[in-house]
This record gives sequence, structure tokens and C-alpha cells, in this order.
Amino acid sequence: MNLPNFKDVLQKLAVFKNNKSLLVAVILAVAGGLLLVPTHLMSRSLQARVQQESISRGAREIDRHMPNVVSKDQFEKAAAIQDAYAKDFNDVKQLAEQTTKRELLSYEIFPGVDPNAGFSALVFQVFGQRYRNGIDELITRVNARDCPTNEEIQRGLEDLSSGARSRGRFSMMDSYETMSTGGLYGGSMMMGSVQRMIVDEMCVDRAKSTFVYMNVADISGYDYWGNYVYDVKPEEAVKDCWYYQLAYWVIEDIFDTIEAMNSGHDSVLTAPVKRFQRVTFTMGLKRPRAGGGVFTGFSRQKRQGQSREDADKPTYVLSATDGLTESCTGRFSDLEGDIDVIHFNAAFVVGARDVLPFMEELCSGKEHQFRGYPEGTDAPQTFKHNQINILESKIGSPTLTDMTHRYYRYGQDNVVVLDLVCEYTFNKKGYEAIIPESVLNTLAGLDEEATR
Repeated sequence: MNLPNFKDVLQKLAVFKNNKSLLVAVILAVAGGLLLVPTHLMSRSLQARVQQESISRGAREIDRHMPNVVSKDQFEKAAAIQDAYAKDFNDVKQLAEQTTKRELLSYEIFPGVDPNAGFSALVFQVFGQRYRNGIDELITRVNARDCPTNEEIQRGLEDLSSGARSRGRFSMMDSYETMSTGGLYGGSMMMGSVQRMIVDEMCVDRAKSTFVYMNVADISGYDYWGNYVYDVKPEEAVKDCWYYQLAYWVIEDIFDTIEAMNSGHDSVLTAPVKRFQRVTFTMGLKRPRAGGGVFTGFSRQKRQGQSREDADKPTYVLSATDGLTESCTGRFSDLEGDIDVIHFNAAFVVGARDVLPFMEELCSGKEHQFRGYPEGTDAPQTFKHNQINILESKIGSPTLTDMTHRYYRYGQDNVVVLDLVCEYTFNKKGYEAIIPESVLNTLAGLDEEATR
């Protein structure tokens, strides 16, 4: 191979000696050519990496997030959801208020009446009469009666004795057995077989003619208003009416429960609720007992001739020491709170298998009519309320031969005595327009009743 003559090359390059600008251009062209090759190679490598590591990965990320992409009208959807939440909140609030918007026994005393505006005894006597009439109507509605009384049993046995004499079947033993029954609750009870059969027939006939056993004297306030005397300041009388209005609402719910449970049954012999033994707001004491525990020694005689101070009426539960039992819900009344709370005790004889259904029904929602405050301000509306919670329960087996159950007939099913302590809650917004000032003072701790 012939190598180029170096001298000839220098001669050819000598042309650049006199033309430096051309030399610069040639140098730049050569340098650019030298750089173009590695740059092209690097570019192809970079494109491959970008395609693999960036574009592909980004595409996968985009595909992954596509289902969660926010649409352009998402803010409108979010606003609709918030509006729905607000509506639900307002509906719940309104329903809560409606629970306590209940019909009143007297619209002359409530709402917002000035107790110093010339009250007369007649206003309070009318309230008491409406209280008693309302309970009488509830008793009629559930077809409730009590067992035969001592007097009825005694008359039946005397009629038996008279009939035996008239038919010539009277004997000295019959006379002794009949006369020695002497009051039945306190006598020797030395009845013969014939007398026992007659008594049993009288008791069964009574059971067949009633849906639930009940004595009106066992219902709080009935005797009190039957013997009411207006001998206090007007504001104290208004307060009494208020508390008994609360009591009446509780009693209504108990009767509604009995009616619902016994619906479809033809007598107490088959009905789930056999007997309504009592409802009390103090369990026989002057005020609710602190410390809890179901009180079972309540007797009917304790409620006769009650004074105002001893009256069996509700009081607001302001603290743990005011309740009839320990409050497992922790609910109390106070001036700044949203609810008011009272406690009550009620006892029933029910079928052994009906205990839980009865408790569920007692705590279930119930309907009531409302026409506004004052009466007739609004068109009649049907509201719902659900205000009872069971705090304590006690179940016992009755001794059917003792004085408490001697003349009651409960049918063939096993029965139990169900003793309950319950709380009853009131939404303040529902009745704040009608609550008396004297009651507000109690809640605020400004009167003696709240500090005793």
C-alpha cells in the first residue's frame, strides 16, 4: 500500500494558511461529525429507557387510577351528598322533637300560663278529673278488671248458703264453714269443698270476662286526684299538674303495650299479659330512692290518703342519687342538656315465654296525635315516640295460693312476675314552650325540691 506523501499533504493544507475562516469551518465540521455518532447512539439508548421506565410505567399508573378519576361535575355530586346528610340530620332532629310533642290533659294550665294570673281551684280540679277519666278510658280500651273482691266472694258464699237453706240442704257443717270464712283475707278460711268450688267458679268467670287484671288504685295519681284539695300556691299546683302530665304519658305507653301484646286473645286465660300490678314513680317513698334495687314490698294501702308531699308522682332525675336504680345509660336532666329524664317502676304478671316480647314491645315506637300548642293551633298530625329504656329487671315465680294471687286465674301457661325499673326521656325542644317556670327552677337548682 502506498502511503500519501506527507509533504504533499502539507502543501494541500497550506491553502488554509491564508484562509483561517475556512480552517475554522473545516475544524467544526470534523468535530461535529465526530460527536454525531456517539450522540445518535446515546439517543437511541435513552429513548429505549424512557419508553421502558417512564412512558410504560406512567401508562400503567394512569390505567390504575382511571377508575378513581374525579369527573368534572364531582363537586355537584359532593354537594348533593352533603345536602342529603344535612336532610338526614334535620329529619332526625325533627323526629326527636316530635317524640315529646304530645297532647295535654289541660291546655288551660299549659302552655306558658302565668301562675299569678288568677288561677282558681276549678282549673286544677278539672285537670285531676281529666287525669282520672283518661285512665278510666284506657282501662275500658284494654277491657281490664280486677279479680273478685272479698265482698263479692262473701256474697257468693252467702247466696250459696241461702240457696241451700231454701232447698233443704243446709247443715250445721255448711253453716260453720260459710260463716268462718270471715273476711277471707284474715279469717280462718275453713271452707268446705262446695264453697271452694263456688269461689273457683267465680274467679274463672271473672278471668273469662277480662283481657287483663288491673286495679285502678294501683295506678299512680288516680287516688290522689280523686281526693285533691287545692291548698298550695298556684305555682306549686302548676308544678304538680306538670309532673302528673308526665306520669300520664308514661301510663299511656304502658296501656298501649298491654293492648298490643294481648291483641287477638279472647281473655286473660290465654293473653300474654295477665295482670298489671302497679306503676309507681317513687316505689312507696316520698322521693326516688338512691342506690338502686327493685323494690317489691309496695302495698296498695300505702297510697291511700296521700298528702301532696307523699304523692306518687315523677321527679326529674338530676343526678345518680335521684334515680330509682343505677342508670346504666348515664342519662340525667339538666338545664343545659337536650333531654329530661324520669324513672318509674312497673310490675306485671306475664306468660313465662312472653317476657322478652313484652319488654321489646314496651320499648318500641308508638304513635300519638298532636294538634299544636295551644290546642288546635296546627292541623292534626300523627307523630311517633320511643322514650322508654329498661334499666333493671327482676323475674320471680308467683305463689298462686298466697293473698296476692289467691283469686286470680292466669290460665294453663306458666307465668312469672316481671318487675321493671325504667327511664323515660323527653326531648326538651319538643316541650320547652310549655314547661312551667317553677319546673325550670327545679332543673336549675333554684328551689327547695332540687336541693332536698
